[in-house]
Amino acid sequence: MPTLECSQHRRKGLLKMRVMDFATSTAILPLLFGCVGIFSLFKLLQHMRIKTYFQNVVVVITGSTSGLGLECAKIFYAAGAKLVLCGRDREALEDLTKELTASQVTKVQTHKPFMVSFNLADPKAIVGAAEEILQCFGHVDVLINNAGISYRGTITDTTIDVDKTVMETNYFGPVALTKALLPSMIKRRKGHIVAISSIQGKISIPFRSAYSASKHAAQAFFDCLRAEMKQYEIEVTVISPGYIRTNLSLNAVTADGSRYGVMDKTTAQGRSAEEVAQDVLTAVGKKQKDVILADLVPCLAIYLRTLAPGIFFSLMASRARKEQKSKDS
Repeated sequence: MPTLECSQHRRKGLLKMRVMDFATSTAILPLLFGCVGIFSLFKLLQHMRIKTYFQNVVVVITGSTSGLGLECAKIFYAAGAKLVLCGRDREALEDLTKELTASQVTKVQTHKPFMVSFNLADPKAIVGAAEEILQCFGHVDVLINNAGISYRGTITDTTIDVDKTVMETNYFGPVALTKALLPSMIKRRKGHIVAISSIQGKISIPFRSAYSASKHAAQAFFDCLRAEMKQYEIEVTVISPGYIRTNLSLNAVTADGSRYGVMDKTTAQGRSAEEVAQDVLTAVGKKQKDVILADLVPCLAIYLRTLAPGIFFSLMASRARKEQKSKDS
């Protein structure tokens, strides 16, 4: 009898467990599908909001005739933004304007871009350029500081003039243009400053000293700007991409100021400029503060630099030795 009772008790226990498993599974599955549905709806609404967010928004893009700046111009134009395209080459700006206006964009109303040509590395040209930019549409909603120059060389061989050239283009130029346009944004209590930085504004790698220094300086400036502009409701976004397939390395300056003229393997294997430009549009639409657009390894390197600096420094020293040996051979 005790054995029979134990057997019946065991059966009842198994039956109860099966009932509970069934009830749990039937409850969890609808809940899971419901959560997925809500998340998908949220992402769809967010995507739709971003698509309409830039209609009639005045967007200024520096370095707009090539690379990431060119793709940003295309994507923001297609989103209905009122563009002010900036660059050194007037003819290239005109060609880009013709290309944009000839493109078949029918989903939203588009606007013929304005052009302002100036050299960002020339401090004397920036105040006049800012005034010309403001005359285009009367105000600026979004300033995308994209123009920049890269560098390749050893610290010991690099002249101070090369360091200054890189800093003028990557730091002092964007800072001066931002300062020139800020008063109008503060007066309207509306605006968005975007700085296209780099992973090398977070960590430094060998033979990129001038470039990395300029990007570190820009990161610090725009972080300070974000805090100070909060009271005026002005947004500041710093975007740090990894390698992008552009001509940046080809046009980089070397230790003596000459053109590098080589497409680095890492650059050739980088993300497409169009893909990164789409991420820039999304980051601005979401008003994100600090965005890293890089693969896993560079992201891990940022954390390693903070959490285990000794290991990071050893890895960079090893990389420097290998690259120097490769150049000498």
